[in-house]
Amino acid sequence: MKYLIRAKVEIDGMVDKNDVIGALFGQTEGLLSPELDLRELQDKGRIGRIQVDLKPVNGKIKGEIKIPSNLDRVETALIAALLETIDKVGPYTAKIQIVKIVDLRVEKLKKAVDRAKELLKTWQASEMPDIKDLLREIQTALKPAEIIEYGPEKLPAGSDAEKSDELIIVEGRADILNLLRYGYSNTIAVEGAKESIPESVKQLAAKKKKVIAFVDGDHGGELILRTLLNSTKVDYVARAPPGKEVEDLVGKEIEQALQNAVPVEQYKAEIEHRAERRYHEPQKPEVEQVHVLAEAQPPQQVEVVPPIQAQPVPVTVEIPENVMKEISELRGTLEAILYDESWNKIGRVPVRDL
Repeated sequence: MKYLIRAKVEIDGMVDKNDVIGALFGQTEGLLSPELDLRELQDKGRIGRIQVDLKPVNGKIKGEIKIPSNLDRVETALIAALLETIDKVGPYTAKIQIVKIVDLRVEKLKKAVDRAKELLKTWQASEMPDIKDLLREIQTALKPAEIIEYGPEKLPAGSDAEKSDELIIVEGRADILNLLRYGYSNTIAVEGAKESIPESVKQLAAKKKKVIAFVDGDHGGELILRTLLNSTKVDYVARAPPGKEVEDLVGKEIEQALQNAVPVEQYKAEIEHRAERRYHEPQKPEVEQVHVLAEAQPPQQVEVVPPIQAQPVPVTVEIPENVMKEISELRGTLEAILYDESWNKIGRVPVRDL
């Protein structure tokens, strides 16, 4: 609705609201064209619900009439003027006088302006932080994360090792410090544990959604990784570049190593494949080795007569059934079994140590 007609009414007798509303419809009916009839306008939604508030005063009725209007200014003013022509309500003399025609749009705009002023004051008050607080916040952001001690073993760890859903397991304290320097605080170190992993690391890893083992690119890193995989939950394996240690890597190298981390199942399959390929590689004949050694010597003024290559003689080796069974059980363990010439078991060793 665009406008609101406000009028006061005074009646020389006791009547109720329905009497007043009936007089409004009845005494204005037929005065104008049917398009401006109050009932017709209300049916079409061009005027709203008529509100009447009455109270008795010394045997008379006084009150207020409110009529919302969606007509234009001229039609609204004409309807308001029609109300003043009503002179009876029931058997009693009545007088209706228009007090005001309110432009509801202007009223809404005034309320919006007042509310905007309140919001602006609140906004300005809340958006003016103390400069000291800003400086303190900047200093806190620039301060590097600190290393903490985790668990009864007091293992070096990043500040988010327990809170983060992901965990990076490294070898030592120096690795933790280097990762913290580049923003990786969800870390914990096993402190060079090559034989057993601390219980705190096992329990913490079991709670995480994703666990990455990040080790050096040398034989020591391989040993720690093997111990981790045998006793601790690990989802992905990340390695430093060959010959490098995690503590010496720069930011881009760390990021690339973690991005290239492979699932632990894939890593185990690759190790097993390399072990099997090495196991099945044919041994070079002894004569060939001697020839290579001879070529490696510094050149001398001596005529070397190449040895006569002997034709290889096929050798048939019969492997006992119990040995074949033990070999089949090695799959996935990354270990090898040593036998003597009579197929007596000597011991088990890691594949990397062969």
